[in-house]
Amino acid sequence: MTETSDTARGWAIELAACLATGVLLGVIGPFGSYLNDVLIIRVAYWVIVFLSCGVALGLVVRILAPRARQAGVPTWAWAPAMVLAIAFPLAGFTRLVAVAFWPAIRERVGVVDWYGQTLLICLVYLALHAVVARRTGRPEPQRGETGSGDPRILRHLPPRLGSDLLCLSMEDHYVRLHTAGGSVLVLMSLSRALRELGDIDGLQVHRSWWVARHAVTGVIEDGRKLRLRLKGGLEAPVSRASVARLREAGWLDAR
Repeated sequence: MTETSDTARGWAIELAACLATGVLLGVIGPFGSYLNDVLIIRVAYWVIVFLSCGVALGLVVRILAPRARQAGVPTWAWAPAMVLAIAFPLAGFTRLVAVAFWPAIRERVGVVDWYGQTLLICLVYLALHAVVARRTGRPEPQRGETGSGDPRILRHLPPRLGSDLLCLSMEDHYVRLHTAGGSVLVLMSLSRALRELGDIDGLQVHRSWWVARHAVTGVIEDGRKLRLRLKGGLEAPVSRASVARLREAGWLDAR
């Protein structure tokens, strides 16, 4: 199940970014569109184009990404093919919109060139999507729980993994829950996962990692970088901003 508030917030920020980008492109007039009409018409065209592409690509990414992740398919293996495929119908739609605004554009810009321009628009959207996903999924740099009591996070663990939670790691819109018996992906933000930890003793050691105190078996120094060695062979990165907190809590001994 999706986390409604986070999903709604992500969509709102994403579409607002598409709207702002559409306005900016209307002012700039890329691909020669600055010659087509007055400013207000150009802005209207680019806003329609970017919002429609944002909705279409946003839906496809949200459908494909979790399925690919569950199947173990890396992003680089499916994202390029997805962009190349969805650019075809989007190119057709945006061309119809452009012709409705400026009928003569049908003869001025060929189909191949139009497809190439649509690919660029798709790439701009994906960059916006990546930025929004990172920002909306970014947790507060503090201890991994806001209250005490029942660790509701354990309810997301299947019985086969047990209840010995070692750490949490963020993966896009998902959080991976690691135990001594393995791991499972759960569709939620890391900030929500931290709120569900209850009274489990641990610390957030990195923007995308929380670690239970009992899971730490050692510290790995790699130049100026630190990693925590955990039970089960796991390693968690430590951000520079977290070093002082971990040292104060006694996790790093005299380091």
